[in-house]
Amino acid sequence: MPIEDHSLVNEFPEFKDDIHQLKMDDAHFKKLYDEYNHLTKEVEKMEQEIIPSTTMEEEKLKKQRLQLKDTLRGYIKASRAAAEKA
Repeated sequence: MPIEDHSLVNEFPEFKDDIHQLKMDDAHFKKLYDEYNHLTKEVEKMEQEIIPSTTMEEEKLKKQRLQLKDTLRGYIKASRAAAEKA
């Protein structure tokens, strides 16, 4: 089964510019972004069987990544809304 691209820009192409700007200007967003990328790489290694893992371990990381993705999406939308008000 092919591995999907779960990069944040691929997940939210409509926020590409926002993501780039937040990575440059917001240390907290950058930390969350880096954590998301780390989780994505770990899941990919498990999917490719580079790192041995149980299905439960892989699913746990996928759930963490999904929660983080939701957090990042909310962060991006809130940042965009604040910028539009300013």
